[in-house]
Amino acid sequence: MPGKNLSREEAQQRADILTVDSYRVHLDVSAAEDQAQATFRSTTTLNFRCATPGAATFVDLLAPAVRAVTLNGRALDPAVVFDGARVSVEGLAEQNELVVEADCAYSRTGEGLHRFLDPADGETYLYTHFEPADSRRVFANFEQPDLKAPFSFTVTAPAAWDVYANAVHESVTAEGGAKVWQFAPTQPISTYLTAVVAGPYHVVRDHYSRKLSDGSTLEIPLAATCRKSLARYFDADEILTVTKQGLDFFHEEFDFPYPFGKYDQCFVPEYNIGAMENPGCVTFREEFVFRSKVTEAAYEGRANVVLHEMAHMWFGDLVTMKWWDDLWLKESFADFMGSFSQIEAGTRYRAAWITFANRRKAWAYRQDQFPTTHPITADIPDLEAAKLNFDGITYAKGASVLKQLVAYVGRDAFLEGVRQYFKRHAFGNTVLGDLLEALEATSGRDLTAWSAAWLQTSGVNLLTPQVTCDAEGRITEFAIEQDDASGLRPHRLAVGCYDRAADGTLVRTDRIELDVTGARTVVPELAGRPRPALVLLNDDDLTYCKIRFDDHSLATLRSSLGDVADPLARALAWSAVWNLTRDGLMPARDYIDLVLRFAGTESDIGVLQSLHQQSKAALDLYAAPEWRAEGARLLAEGALRELRAAEPASDHQLAWARFLTQNAGGAEHLQLVQGLLAGTARIDGLEVDQELRWELWLALAAAGHADEAELRTELALDNTASGKQHLTHCLAARPTAEAKAAAWTAVVDSDELPNALVEANIAGFNLAGQRGLTAGYLEPYFGLLETAWAQRSIEIAMRIVGGFFPRYQTTDATLAATDAWLAEHPQAAPALRRLVLEGRDDLARALRAQACDRSA
Repeated sequence: MPGKNLSREEAQQRADILTVDSYRVHLDVSAAEDQAQATFRSTTTLNFRCATPGAATFVDLLAPAVRAVTLNGRALDPAVVFDGARVSVEGLAEQNELVVEADCAYSRTGEGLHRFLDPADGETYLYTHFEPADSRRVFANFEQPDLKAPFSFTVTAPAAWDVYANAVHESVTAEGGAKVWQFAPTQPISTYLTAVVAGPYHVVRDHYSRKLSDGSTLEIPLAATCRKSLARYFDADEILTVTKQGLDFFHEEFDFPYPFGKYDQCFVPEYNIGAMENPGCVTFREEFVFRSKVTEAAYEGRANVVLHEMAHMWFGDLVTMKWWDDLWLKESFADFMGSFSQIEAGTRYRAAWITFANRRKAWAYRQDQFPTTHPITADIPDLEAAKLNFDGITYAKGASVLKQLVAYVGRDAFLEGVRQYFKRHAFGNTVLGDLLEALEATSGRDLTAWSAAWLQTSGVNLLTPQVTCDAEGRITEFAIEQDDASGLRPHRLAVGCYDRAADGTLVRTDRIELDVTGARTVVPELAGRPRPALVLLNDDDLTYCKIRFDDHSLATLRSSLGDVADPLARALAWSAVWNLTRDGLMPARDYIDLVLRFAGTESDIGVLQSLHQQSKAALDLYAAPEWRAEGARLLAEGALRELRAAEPASDHQLAWARFLTQNAGGAEHLQLVQGLLAGTARIDGLEVDQELRWELWLALAAAGHADEAELRTELALDNTASGKQHLTHCLAARPTAEAKAAAWTAVVDSDELPNALVEANIAGFNLAGQRGLTAGYLEPYFGLLETAWAQRSIEIAMRIVGGFFPRYQTTDATLAATDAWLAEHPQAAPALRRLVLEGRDDLARALRAQACDRSA
């Protein structure tokens, strides 16, 4: 498999003969401020050993041009050895030095070395993002995780800039009108973990100290950076507080000192993902620097990401998977630790497990029901497959399974196994068996069967209670049935029984923890007791499963879901009724009715915001088309009612205001939106700040009540990167054929747009309420797929394929067109087919749910 898409077999062949001793990388970005300058100079010196002298291999490099290649002092002709993706080298010695001098390209897609021009002040900023395989866009290397080595970076940059990399800088010297930053060698790390951040970043510095068990003191310099134009919004103190709490927790529990010296956290523009765990130089999307008021859920989410990335310093950076098959070894653990440490480290965010149950697991359940689902330990034959496996299985399902494992083996045994794993494999690479060996040794359990059931199979089990009662309403038998569609698995779970308290709330009156191991498990402890008002399987969310309710319990939830007193139990109930809706077993209008009746009393702001998203999806995808107008009216009226009833200046008030903007369509609601923008209408306590203003403008634009001139006037008030993205979103959302054509053309016919504006155009183009305007793009969409996949970077190609998929054209004709494309393109790239298959599955699910809603 030659070219860009490195295969697992090719990586194994290289690893069998090569050992990399060091990289020295010099990047000259001194001309980066000249936007016409498309490339930068990259010089890489690789020192490596070959176990089979005389053998040949290749180095990965994606670059417009290679100037020179030298192997062991012998010049090679770049025109002969470089094919655009690889540099071939033959006749290797036992000890080798390879020098590659190339012109590499600045990126606008967030892959490689991304360059950003700040419209607010004209400053230029650079940062790298490499996972899984984009360091080869910046320097020549062996692009696979198991060929670790120390890296020494030298960066020549404009004199006014600061430069950050994985290690501390050893010197900064002037050279002409530039400065040369020399960084210390790193510990042995994988290529995808290297990082460079450069520009006139605003920085806040701090320090962390800790006494270690051997009596020494660990000193870690801390830094948090953002663009200068965002500095007034940057709450670095809060970020650094969570950072220190995390460092305390992970040192206490992992018993392995942080191994990478300093700890910089850089918030960067136009970032494709949430964050990246580059050791010593973590990068985050700058949307975590909040320009306007956000809810506590946003702060909690940011803290989770900070701790998730910190956990990676051990899970992923210190100990790294051998190949992408075991990506879960780092991502599942970090996802679990992000929630676990929020509670255990003493942060102010106490609802982490509620958020996990309600949001993260919803992602996992959806992903795990696609026909493209895969085991947690996946089969990853190549880099394209690796890119798509940063998904709900690898992250959220894996984290859910680890939570279940902690319940299974015990917290202390689990953490002691982790400690042994770090000590045994520090700075090395591992596979699944290495972790299981450590956990088996500390827990005393044979985890072979557990691993086979949970890590090496796919799919989610459905658990259903079977309750038999006598004439007096006492339980004669209580059993849990487990479907075997994806294989039977062992579940450690709790059964909660809920009844009315004196104040009318539903409270837990009994809890039984047990192992569910087969198709049917009887719970004898419940026999003889009065039937409770509600029986909740998987109470406390110990295992990974979908749950159903007996008829009596479901009737209780239909009448009284908001009365469930415990917020985690309530979140689990909401999750279960949402799954019923997605599965076509509860009419979408019934789910929306539950939200309208009970969301107003939901105390957890994260759960409330999830309910808003899910009720909108229920209307847009799962409601019968003939009921959508009525459903939209009900959601808008409910949002306005709750907005006016919410406590002034509260998170709930802000959430309901945003929900209103998403559903405003009638004259009354649009008039209020216009009044809030103009200042002629007022909701007591609601601050109409810049971000909320753009959401109000989006509502007006989508309804045809905002023209381009008005939107550009707003941009003049907010001439920032965020403002440009919002403007693009609003322009594409206008309900005209011309607006849709302009958004489509901007993305499809040119690769000049940066990733953030690609995303904004797609978001505005594909709106549920504008199905008629986008119906004609069905044939062009399927016609462009293979070309886009072949010609665009994988990040942009994924956005085009997934973002433009006709997901709101929920008709049999769309389903047939999708099936036809799949049938006619069996040889299309597997990763491309996977995205289309997942879109097809969402369509089929929507049609089934609409049939259920129509029968209501």
